[in-house]
This record gives sequence, structure tokens and C-alpha cells, in this order.
Amino acid sequence: MVIGGLFAEEPDTSVTTVLKLSLEGEIAERTDASFNSTSFSMDSKLGLADLLKGFEEAANDNAIKGIYLEIGSVSCGYATAYELRTAIHDFRKSGKFVVAYLSGEAISQKQYYIASAASEVYGFSSSAIEFVGLGAELMFFKKTFDKVGLEMQVIRGSNNDFKSAVEPYFREEMSDSSRLQVQRYMQSIWDEMVKDIAKDRKITTASLNEIAENVKIKRMDDAVKCKMIDGTMYRDEVEALVAKKANMDDLSKIRAFETYAKERFKMDQMGISDDGGANVAVIVAEGAISVDGDEMTSQKICKYMREVRQDDAIKTVVLRINSPGGSALASEEIWREASLIAKKKKLIVSMGDVAASGGYYIATPASVIFAEPSTITGSIGVFGVIPYTGAMLENNFGLTFDRVQTHSHSILSLNRKLTPEEFNLVQKEVDDIYQQFKQRVSDGRGLTKKQVEVVARGRVWTGSDALKIGLVDKIGGLNDALAYAIKEAKIKDAVVRYYPKVKEDPIAELVETLSEKEQESIRVKRSKTPKIIDETLAKMAKIDQWTGIQMRLPYEIDLK
Repeated sequence: MVIGGLFAEEPDTSVTTVLKLSLEGEIAERTDASFNSTSFSMDSKLGLADLLKGFEEAANDNAIKGIYLEIGSVSCGYATAYELRTAIHDFRKSGKFVVAYLSGEAISQKQYYIASAASEVYGFSSSAIEFVGLGAELMFFKKTFDKVGLEMQVIRGSNNDFKSAVEPYFREEMSDSSRLQVQRYMQSIWDEMVKDIAKDRKITTASLNEIAENVKIKRMDDAVKCKMIDGTMYRDEVEALVAKKANMDDLSKIRAFETYAKERFKMDQMGISDDGGANVAVIVAEGAISVDGDEMTSQKICKYMREVRQDDAIKTVVLRINSPGGSALASEEIWREASLIAKKKKLIVSMGDVAASGGYYIATPASVIFAEPSTITGSIGVFGVIPYTGAMLENNFGLTFDRVQTHSHSILSLNRKLTPEEFNLVQKEVDDIYQQFKQRVSDGRGLTKKQVEVVARGRVWTGSDALKIGLVDKIGGLNDALAYAIKEAKIKDAVVRYYPKVKEDPIAELVETLSEKEQESIRVKRSKTPKIIDETLAKMAKIDQWTGIQMRLPYEIDLK
């Protein structure tokens, strides 16, 4: 087999082995690797699509006796965690084992949630473990802006009281609407999580809530007493247990699940002919929506959609959305292409961790929408933000501005405030886009305008709540959406192609072949800024890209 110009040996499938899955870092929709010129290393993201394929293949691979699961500092949403748990459960149906081992300084609730789906769960005795419920802390900038004389002129769609993305710019605390929706979706996610853990660990939900309320678990020994894990072990003891379960002398022949999954996914995709080889398409729409940029761009997504629409061999399309929204203009461009697909082929939407605001807008042409119980969706609303910097620049730097213009509104500058007339003009534009958003939902979901108004106003919903109010049709993950799409299209031998298409990446392949020690040797030392600084700068960079009217999720959600 040739991989990226390098020759790799086919794995010996006759040798009994165990797959070790080390979940660490970000889990994206698709595997991606890019070279970091600062650290001279590869920044890698493990793809959910690869992982799901790996579990499916391993379940049917006679050489694979089980999976040894270690979960590190994994970065994903609870919907992704739910899909991983579903994949673990499906794998276990084959009669094979999954042993999870929790080690490290501290184990988060998300790490434990994923691990609890395993047939056996063990932990390192000295590791701390967190199980205290969900919480969210929001940062408000108004007082800071007041100190420097910066004013944010905020224009929300009329009656968009739940569209609270802009509240930190003009408030010092959460509004009642914002607090209500955050409390509701956090409680909904927690209830789903507790229900799942209770089922797997055979503990009542009441007991789990009591454990969280009274902080009964602080160390792994506490988790054993509360029956949340099966015991504490050192790493060598867990490895000996796994080897014994697989009837192996030791784990010297253990294989990396990540490599196994990537190989299987790549072989599956690279084996599809470009000349009408696929009859099912999965278009991955991930990241903030913009016309162009680094994340989900209308330029790229629309290109994939046109290609799929014009391919007569493709009978059905699954649009996989994991996006908090973004540009209203770019969302409309993507909506148009999705609508054209829906007129010609069956279009099914699968929602990941987030499919909200613009991310929900582009889902509306679908005939059926799937979401996980913990998916964050809805947020049907619009806003615009125009900074006023004149007072800040004058008071702090002595800068003043003067103007010459032919008409009253020739210069709409950030260095002067909007006049009431100008504010009303922008308000009308925002309201027009909001009305269009509601119309898209009404037409796509078969709801009356009154029904849409009740569930709109910028409010965020979880997948389980969205099902009750008609914003989604079914609870399920990507595999469920695919199975449904294939069945509805009456396809007997499904060949699924992902967009963007899998391509060879010789640099990434080369780095992956290096040992951990060899990879370390090519890195250079660099000063590391505190995490909070990096995160703040990243958020500021994203805000800087907010051009035009926005359909964006009210919060950047990171529930631990």
C-alpha cells in the first residue's frame, strides 16, 4: 500500500491484538494535520468520522480482541462525547471488551462520561476526579469599555431578547432571558449525561446527583466506593488485565487505534473512483461561517454542494453541521446551495456539538434533521455590532476627527456615533434579515410564523428540547443519519464519499511515522504564554472577523 509517496506495510491481520485508543486533544469532524511553524511540529486533530469508522471496522475484525481506552485532556462537546459512547456500545455488541483507564492529575466529567460506556473502568489511585455538575462563567466587558471610553452600538433583531452574544458589551451581568436559557440547556445536558452513566454503571440518577451535590468524589478511591469505577490499578496492572482478556502474553503487539482508524477511513475514501464511484455524499460543514477565511466558508462549502448536486451518481446527501453560525450573507449563500440540492436529491442533516444560529439556518432545507440530545441548536436570531471609538481615541490619545461629505450619511465612521436615523436604518436591516430567518424556518420545518416566533427570539435549545418543539426530527448521530438516508434512498450497496475529499498529505504521513522521541527532537523550545492569554487573543481575532450582520450563537460554550 502506498501512503503519501511512502511505502507502508499492510498490517498482519492474522495476529491477535488489542487496539489502544488514546483520546487526547481536539476531536474535530475530520482528521486534520497542519505544520506549526512556531513549534516546528504537527498540530493534529483527530476526526470523529475516522473514529466511528475505526470502531465499526474493529468490531468486524477477527484479529482485534478488544480496545484499551485511555482518555487524556480531550477537547470536544458533549454531543461528540455521546457519539463516541454510542460507538463504544456498538463495538461491545460484537462480544469484544473495552477497558477504560483513567489516569493523570485530574479527570474531568467529560473524560469520565466517555469512559463510563466501557465494559470495565479503572483509575490510578492518586488521580483526582471531578463530578460536581455543570457550570458556566461568562465574562462581561462593559466596565472595561467604560474605563477606556469605548462604546459598542448593538443592534439586535426586534424581540431577540435571548440573542445574548452581545450582552457582555453593554451589560455587567446576565439578563433574565440569558440566565433562563443557559440554566435550561445546562440542566438538559446534565440530565442526559447522568441518565447515560446511571444505565452503564447501574447506579440511580438520584445517587449520581447526590454525589455531585455533596462532592462525594474527590479521588479515585471515592469513585470505587460510589461504584462509578471498578477499581484502582497501576498502569502495568491494567495492561496485564487487558493482555489476559485478549489471551496475549503481553501488550507488545498492541496497535494504535488512531492509526488503525485513519488507515481504514483513508482506504475506504481513497478507494472511491472520482468517476461516479459514490452514491452517498457527506458534506462536512464545520466551524464559524464566513465568506472566506480559515473555518467554514461559503466559497468552499458551496463548491462541494455544487459538485454533489451535479453528480448524478449521488442519490442522497447528508450535511453534517458543527457550527455556531456567523455571517448572515455567507449563511444565505450556503442555504441557497442546500435548497438546490434538496430539490434534486434527498437532503438529510446531522448536527454535531453545535448547529445554531447560522448553523441552524443552513439546515432548514433538509427533509429530516438529526441531532444528539446534547447538541446545541436553535438560536434563531440576528445581531449587529458597531463600535464607537471617537471618545476613547480623544480622551486617551488626544485624537480628534473632522469630516467633509456631500450627503448626510456619506461617512459612517467608527469615530462618531450613529444618529437616531442611522441607527433605525441598521435596525431595519437587522429586522429584515431576522424576518427572512424566521421565514426560512417556517418554510423548511412546516411551522406557522406564530409557532416559529415562540421558539425563535435568539433562544438556544438542546437537541432533546429541539425535538419537542419541532426544530429537529430525530435523535441520533452521524451514523444514524447515514443509515436513514441510505434506507430512504433505497440504496442497496452504499458507497459513501466525504467532502472535502480525502487527499494524500505526505508531510503529515511522514511525521506520523516518526516516534514520539524523534518528533520531540525536531521541536524547538519556545516561551509559552498563559492559556487564558492565548484564548483571549484567539477570541479577539474571531471578533475582528465579524463583518456585516451576524447569525451567531450567543455563547462560546465550553462545559467541562
